Amino acid sequence: MTGTFPTISISTERLVLRPLDVDDVPALAEMMNDEQVAAWTDVPRPFTEDAARHWVTRHAPAERTAGHGLDLAVTEFLTQRLVGVVQLTRTNWHVRSTELSYVIAPWARGEGYASEAALATAHWLFSDQAFERIELRTAADNTAAQQVAQKIGCISEGVLRNACIAHVRTEDGTWTDVRTDYIVWSLLPEDMEGTDEQFADVGGFATYADWN
Repeated sequence: MTGTFPTISISTERLVLRPLDVDDVPALAEMMNDEQVAAWTDVPRPFTEDAARHWVTRHAPAERTAGHGLDLAVTEFLTQRLVGVVQLTRTNWHVRSTELSYVIAPWARGEGYASEAALATAHWLFSDQAFERIELRTAADNTAAQQVAQKIGCISEGVLRNACIAHVRTEDGTWTDVRTDYIVWSLLPEDMEGTDEQFADVGGFATYADWN
């Protein structure tokens, strides 16, 4: 059993989550070159605008069409500024489960955008797409990502030992790989009950299918 996610836009009071667009390329490249992003993800270093353009025009559409997942730009509602990305990967349409991850740009951190975007995506997955499980994996030392998982109501299920590769700067300015653990989190529809009031505080959400 396979499926594909629709071309979707999700709106909250402060944010719009929409498909990545070629206009996002410069900001996307700048965001992915941030030190924290480089530390906790496996993106190429440096992350060029050509890499960003390939992501927007080829990788993201191919992943959605194949049913593997969905990549959404997170933008501010008022300014339309790119402030992050939410990704759905490892989607299993038979089990109705997917893995969710998020990146927030350095110029937008501290505003609660990661939890707002993740929560809106989770509500959409459970209410509109009939999903039954969302999984998150956070590196053992990535406390910011763990705080987001906790804030949206995820339950820690355990540790995948030595399963994650993080990256650190060496004295000569180059990057080196270090192995660490993954903390596995899950979110089920019933876990969302405690976040309903919190989500109402950011104005709920609206979705628009076949967005273009």
